[in-house]
Amino acid sequence: MFGLGTPELLLLCFIVLLLFGKKLPSTMKSLGGSVRSFREGMNEEQKLLPK
Repeated sequence: MFGLGTPELLLLCFIVLLLFGKKLPSTMKSLGGSVRSFREGMNEEQKLLPK
């Protein structure tokens, strides 16, 4: 995966936690809501298409 091994991924995760630790839960909640909304829109679009 992009030439990253386990140590590099762990270091990257640690840095992200240090930088965004307090904002991370709200950011993930927002991201989840966006994905959910996108999926609902895709499902709605599929219902509108003629078969």
